[in-house]
Amino acid sequence: MDDVDRIVAAWAEEVPDLDVSPLNVLSRVTRLARHLDFTRRDAFATHGLDGWEFDVLAALRRCGPPYELSPGQLIQQTLSTSGTMTNRIDRLTERGFVERVSGADRRTVIVRLTPAGRALVDEVSVTHMDTEHQILAALTPKQQAQLAE
Repeated sequence: MDDVDRIVAAWAEEVPDLDVSPLNVLSRVTRLARHLDFTRRDAFATHGLDGWEFDVLAALRRCGPPYELSPGQLIQQTLSTSGTMTNRIDRLTERGFVERVSGADRRTVIVRLTPAGRALVDEVSVTHMDTEHQILAALTPKQQAQLAE
């Protein structure tokens, strides 16, 4: 019996006519997500990064040369808001990992990964994937495929 089993049992005892069966899955997913966040945070911290910094740098890296996206595209890929993204771009610019460049029509701004940003995200990606592989090591390839599906 784990914590989620105890939570479900307590609800069943206190409010027997309330169907709390979704907690069996969703509370475990939520708890797993928190553990993953902590593990990833620690992996990124070894490189002096926060998770959000890696998310932005990785979005730029994944898009291929010349490693640039609009702020709107970054918002979409990182699930953040406009105000948050502006702040993030400012902070990454100050650290020398991204730069703002004028778009083709000069009315838009494009965010470009700098060589320093690319080198860092490439280095951190190796650590990140090593960590992810370690997390999944307890599962067989078949179980991993089932979860991915």
